[in-house]
Amino acid sequence: MADEEEVAVYDEVEIEDMTFDETLQIYHYPCPCGDRFEIALADLQDESTDIAVCPSCSLMIRVIYDQDNLPKPDADPPAPEPAEQQVPIAA
Repeated sequence: MADEEEVAVYDEVEIEDMTFDETLQIYHYPCPCGDRFEIALADLQDESTDIAVCPSCSLMIRVIYDQDNLPKPDADPPAPEPAEQQVPIAA
């Protein structure tokens, strides 16, 4: 999309007013149609878009946020420690 093009948005919403789903890594905000606007954390982090869309209707909102205040991407989860002390026991 060219920089000159302006997207028609329903509203502008502060990210603090949105709900963050840690499992899906997605921000949600209620849509007037009854569904909810969604935007992925990764899209906000790489600044590819600041537009959250509703999957059920054509409405979109612009998310107002500060890049420095976004949750940091999770590093690889720590590997479980080896169980060196476990000894199998026969019953």
